[in-house]
Amino acid sequence: MTSEPSEMRASDSERERVAERLREAVAEGRLDMEEFGQRLEAAYSARTHGELVPLVRDLPAPGTVVPVGAAAPATASSGGWAERIGRPATSRGAFAFWGGFGRRGTWTVGRRFTAVTLMAGGELDLREARFEDRETVITCFAIMGGVQVVVPPDLHVEVKGIGLLGGFGEHGSVDGAPDPSAPRVIVKGLALMGGVGVERKRTKAEKQRLKAERAERARLEKDRKGRGHLGHHGHQRRKELGG
Repeated sequence: MTSEPSEMRASDSERERVAERLREAVAEGRLDMEEFGQRLEAAYSARTHGELVPLVRDLPAPGTVVPVGAAAPATASSGGWAERIGRPATSRGAFAFWGGFGRRGTWTVGRRFTAVTLMAGGELDLREARFEDRETVITCFAIMGGVQVVVPPDLHVEVKGIGLLGGFGEHGSVDGAPDPSAPRVIVKGLALMGGVGVERKRTKAEKQRLKAERAERARLEKDRKGRGHLGHHGHQRRKELGG
């Protein structure tokens, strides 16, 4: 007799997919850290599909905006980057002289963006940015100044600028590889007695999420070892009593 779908045994990859949905949900603010921890524990300890489904039933696909009064989609989708590409540009350039500029948060970068700093500094943070096109070219000119470009770990980035009496390159690294659905960003230009740096860096919310996940996994592993330790002593005690 064939088992009902809800009674089918869950695999490690299925548990991990549910865990990833939960990570996306806490990053978007749909779950608080306490509820995230509870659901994550339930996901990793789930044995059947029926135990996994309720954990994400009330969560929409990552990046989805659900209209007021509408039901959340029941099926998963990996449309995170797709939601961030093809938006009207809100900025196509930045200039700073004896000062600074910053582009952060949910701004939309144009397909061609030019940044110029003259004895000044600037920051372009693309971790939460949207993109006008799938390919973006950022041209930086840093003269006795600097431009810092901060990108998420899964973005495709190519750096090919020139540094004269200065530096132009990518520094820092995090685990992970570019997402096939992510846009491509080319950073080029010139740093003259200045510097242009590209850094891969996680957002504060993502760092908190990963920290909570590591703590939850450590707790689950500790609990598992504790149960095994108690089971061993119980077995030894039964042997001593002739059980």
